[in-house]
Amino acid sequence: MGWRLRIEHTTRGTYVSVFDLPDAHDELAIRAVATVETEPFPGIAAAAERPTWTQLSDKAKRGRLFEFLLPTPLTAVTEEITSAAKAEIFGLSPDDAAAAISARVREHVTYMPGATGVRTNAQEAWDKGQGVCQDMAQLTVALMRSVGLPARYVSGYLHPQAQAEPGSTAVGQSHAWVEYWAGSWTPLDPTSGAAVGERHVVVARGRDYVDVPPLKGIYHGPAGGDLQVAVEVTRLA
Repeated sequence: MGWRLRIEHTTRGTYVSVFDLPDAHDELAIRAVATVETEPFPGIAAAAERPTWTQLSDKAKRGRLFEFLLPTPLTAVTEEITSAAKAEIFGLSPDDAAAAISARVREHVTYMPGATGVRTNAQEAWDKGQGVCQDMAQLTVALMRSVGLPARYVSGYLHPQAQAEPGSTAVGQSHAWVEYWAGSWTPLDPTSGAAVGERHVVVARGRDYVDVPPLKGIYHGPAGGDLQVAVEVTRLA
């Protein structure tokens, strides 16, 4: 028995599909297919057009931005780390502060698959000094929020080849990065340090990983199931 999910849409919002399978079964295969259009990030506007810390604070206290200033169970850190972050970015503009925080996380946390799990929080990733893109993104979000920058977690995929030929298929990678607000939502990739652009495929944005996992649900049955995941990406043009 298999389940096929094909997604083709042009909206910029998050697309969510829901299904249930109450019948007894030995195997479930879910295949999601999507055609997406990516584009380079246009860059940050001139400094004169970006808000000051005071202007940013006044704006962030109202509307939806406020929820991206609040810590969540996965993005909470100690006062000690918060104070250190504030000291390190003292005197910097919001954009320079965001870049400094992203670089600090990349310097402190070594990329190490298997060192953490989906329930690992930002504080644990900092203490361990190891993690994957999910941990680095949540830790970056945590530190940005702690200094007054609205920040959100971005879940998606990363094309592994910077110069892929049209029509070529490669093994894709699930990925996570961040966006902070300083007049507009601006992306940063704390794991690689590379510019966020055409290789980054956004799936969803939220407060942390719990808001935007690629797949979640409730399973009833015997323990010991085997889960396998594969991602393929093809550049079309």
